[in-house]
Amino acid sequence: MKRQFKKQLKEDEFVSGMTWFMHFMKTWERELIIAGVAALGIAALFIGFQFLRSRQNARDSREVGEIMDLRADLAKTPANVTKLEQFAAKGGKFGRVAALNLATYWIEQGQLDKGQAALAGIKDAPKDFIYYQAQDLAAQTAVLKGDYDKALAILTKIEADNPKEYLQDAILFHKAEALEKKGSAAEALAVYKKLQDGYAQTYYGYDASLKVKKLEPAK
Repeated sequence: MKRQFKKQLKEDEFVSGMTWFMHFMKTWERELIIAGVAALGIAALFIGFQFLRSRQNARDSREVGEIMDLRADLAKTPANVTKLEQFAAKGGKFGRVAALNLATYWIEQGQLDKGQAALAGIKDAPKDFIYYQAQDLAAQTAVLKGDYDKALAILTKIEADNPKEYLQDAILFHKAEALEKKGSAAEALAVYKKLQDGYAQTYYGYDASLKVKKLEPAK
């Protein structure tokens, strides 16, 4: 009897914890997505700097450093937006890094159209980390605007490319989220399970396992 009581207690605690977690995720969904965008911006600064520094001379490194400083100070110095826009307008390797960080700033501010406009300036070549990060960000922005079909088209294309330069588990998770928000629960569940099975030890694999527990009873 005591063993059965303890088992029931643990099950009740798990259900209670899951209920709280899902309520939290639903309540703060938009804020969490924007926080994810902010994380992408930080990654863009770090990866962009490392990528370019490894290939360029001291002069180029200084330009990347200037872009990083401008982005870091945007909250205190909004006028830096103009300088970042000037970098982005130049195109090339520096323009792409500047455009990506400019886009993350606008999306963090809730100005999604401006964020999309900045991302549109990042060309399709070369298909490196910066390119795929921009595409992932474009998909998340489309989700924020409720354009799930556009988000899915972008994410499906990245999945098909299967780039070594980017995290496939992140793409799968964002794709499953877009399907779930669109109302395609069965398709979302299939992608979450694929992620759970193939990336069990990753952050997204763990989150996918929680999503599977949520969606399976609704089948």
